[in-house]
Amino acid sequence: MNWPHKDIIAVQDLTSAEIGLILDMASSFKEISRRDIKKVPTLRGKTVVLLFYEASTRTRLSFEIAAKRLSADTTALSASGSSFSKGETIMDAAYNVMAMSPDCIIIRYPYAGVPKKMAELLPCSVINAGDGYHEHPTQALLDMYSMKERFGRLEGLKVAIVGDIMHSRVARSNVYGLIKMGAQVVLVAPKTLLPPGVETWGADVMTEFDPVIPEVDAIMMLRVQKERLHERFYPDSREYSIFYGLNKRRVDMMKEGAVIMHPGPMNRGVEITYDAADSARSIILDQVENGVAIRMTLLYLSMGGSANVD
Repeated sequence: MNWPHKDIIAVQDLTSAEIGLILDMASSFKEISRRDIKKVPTLRGKTVVLLFYEASTRTRLSFEIAAKRLSADTTALSASGSSFSKGETIMDAAYNVMAMSPDCIIIRYPYAGVPKKMAELLPCSVINAGDGYHEHPTQALLDMYSMKERFGRLEGLKVAIVGDIMHSRVARSNVYGLIKMGAQVVLVAPKTLLPPGVETWGADVMTEFDPVIPEVDAIMMLRVQKERLHERFYPDSREYSIFYGLNKRRVDMMKEGAVIMHPGPMNRGVEITYDAADSARSIILDQVENGVAIRMTLLYLSMGGSANVD
């Protein structure tokens, strides 16, 4: 198939066939990262600009490594080191960057809709690295790839996503993608951390964690996003951990073969204990490794690469 998208803005924009293609291609790109020389000339001469207006470690580094392994030139700009701190709008910044002829802009922004607007107005490819409460498509794709790699399929899996659903763009993107791929999703959170309209997402919704644990193939823990909380949504971290944290007792309740996931960063001792995060069931570091492969795939496709890769 010919890749039809200039931009990667939301999982909702992708068909199940397109998601399947991305996941299949990622295995070829993952193999590059395991070579002694981790570089191919695929995107030589291309320029990738990273505009990160929110803090990031894994996503930003993963994109930069992915681009460099494909031989693209990269440059990164953060809010604190740009004219954004002087009052420049994001679109003025984007137009100025575009005047320097990049081939792809990767954007993380604290408010929803900015990547989509940039994609509509700019001729280069735009990849959404997370926008407000909207979506984080590349995280969901790497999560789906990690599950498919472990189970050999997504169809028929049951996945629990547990924690701060209200403020999580990762939860939204995963729900949209997993359901498209035939998986069942159950969201687990206190009522105060469930967003309005969550029942329309297509996932089951629970406010108790323990009954869900023995039924699911994967448990994805989310941190409480304190930087987005402007009021109290639960009494304190200790009580939250008691009711919604993944600990040894709950790990022992998981069915055989079930895995533990987390998009990071982890708040150990709050949503997940040390022994749960580091247990044999954890594929958290696999998610990090697979993020490079998924982002290599998306960079390749968005900048005109063939969808047929040997």
